[in-house]
Amino acid sequence: MQFLIYILVYPFLWIVSILPFRLLYAISDLLYILIFRVFGYRKKVVKENLRLVFPNKSKEEINLITKKFYHHLCDMMVEAIKSLSISEEEMKSRYKFTNIEEIHKLEQQNKSIVLMCAHYGSWEWIFILQKHINHKGYAVYKRLANPYFDRLIKKIRAKYNSHLITTKETIPVLIEAQKRGELTINGFVSDQSPKAGKAYHWNEFMGIKVPMHTGAEMLAKRLDMAIVFFKVKRLKRGFYETTFETITTSPKEYKNYEITDIFFKFVEKQIEEAPEYYLWTHKRWKHRNSVPAEFQ
Repeated sequence: MQFLIYILVYPFLWIVSILPFRLLYAISDLLYILIFRVFGYRKKVVKENLRLVFPNKSKEEINLITKKFYHHLCDMMVEAIKSLSISEEEMKSRYKFTNIEEIHKLEQQNKSIVLMCAHYGSWEWIFILQKHINHKGYAVYKRLANPYFDRLIKKIRAKYNSHLITTKETIPVLIEAQKRGELTINGFVSDQSPKAGKAYHWNEFMGIKVPMHTGAEMLAKRLDMAIVFFKVKRLKRGFYETTFETITTSPKEYKNYEITDIFFKFVEKQIEEAPEYYLWTHKRWKHRNSVPAEFQ
């Protein structure tokens, strides 16, 4: 059944991916009407999240951010499909890096990198970074339920020398890479919500105390990797700009979870500048009422 779904869906995705961007965004506009206006996909979750973290914003402001967010969400969907066929040249023209020298500087210091980001802007096209640097790229991801689509996603990333690994694979793969003397750059989307009962660290995110993922920080300390935050700015439809901020090249000098807290401050600043580009459909603050006593 999974293979049948794949062979039925893949040709449609491919046809959509080869359309020019003006037609892609016409599809995005149609998706917006269906997802937001007709079906109201997670609209309640989005508005609850926005009201929670922006208690001082008016109803009109919340509604405007909501509409802009759904437009952006639909754009990201079609841009992800475009990844199937987009050329390297076009990707480079649409996803720019303002200070790639930050990564080159770490290469000269012989430092592997933990690259921390949030569900903000566009994280789908970051893999074009591999065409600008010499580090071997890995990205930690959750394996797709359909093995054929999972293989397809890996193939797309591999075109740009970027490799997807699961959480369980991360430590053994990177230890072996270190033994081989490889410089690696390892992407972590680190603003997700861990299970409350398994969280080692709780702190405020957008003014609300929540559990925080600390895996990126702990890995960097274990393997002595530099930690870099990348900030994404949407310039206009289909065009993005990324700026790198090196948090530290010596993570072991920081107290446990201090780096994680710094990362979340960077994310908060991004959200406050343009909240419509954050992924509000996720229940990021769902554990806010179950803070363990030792973290209160």
